[in-house]
Amino acid sequence: MSHFLFGPFRPTLEALRPMLYRIAYAWCHDPALADDLVQEALSKAWARRAQLREDAALKGWVVSIMNHCWVDHLRRRREFEDIEEWEDELESAGDSPEACCDRERVVACIRSAVAQLPPAQRQVVTLVDLEEFGYAEVAGILNIPVGTVMSRLSRARANLKKRLDAAQTAAGPSLWRVK
Repeated sequence: MSHFLFGPFRPTLEALRPMLYRIAYAWCHDPALADDLVQEALSKAWARRAQLREDAALKGWVVSIMNHCWVDHLRRRREFEDIEEWEDELESAGDSPEACCDRERVVACIRSAVAQLPPAQRQVVTLVDLEEFGYAEVAGILNIPVGTVMSRLSRARANLKKRLDAAQTAAGPSLWRVK
C-alpha cells in the first residue's frame, strides 16, 4: 500500500536531505533555519512532484525550490543578519590535538569568510564550489543568467581570497614544535 501511495519518488527525494541541509546551512548559518528550509523545500517538492519533467533534473529542481524558500524567508525578514558561528566537532580518535586544533581553526576561518559574503555570492559559491553544480544548473536554480553566476562566483572567490589572506596575515607566523 505505501509503495502505491509514495512510489519510488519518496526515497529518492529523502536521499537529497543531507545535500540540501549542507546548502541551506551554508546560506543561513543557522541549524534550525536550515532544517526548516530543507523541510519546506521537500514538502513543496512532494506536493509538486507531478511538475517534474525529467528524473535526472530532480536535484536541481529541489535546490531551486529551496532557493525560493530562502528568498521568501529573506523577504519576510526584510534584512539579513549574519548568525553567530558555531564550532564543528571534527575530532577523531586518530588525530593529534594539534591537528584537530589546526583543522578547527581553518574551518572556522573559512566559515567566517563565507558568512561575510553577500547572500547572492554566498549562494553561488556554495552551489558551485561545495555542491559541484555546473554554471548552467546554478543559473536555473537561482533563475539568473549564466553570466551573472560567473561574475558572482568570481567576485565571491576574490572576496574569500582577500579575507583569508588578511586572516592569515593577522594570525602571524606559525609556531613549530621542536623535539
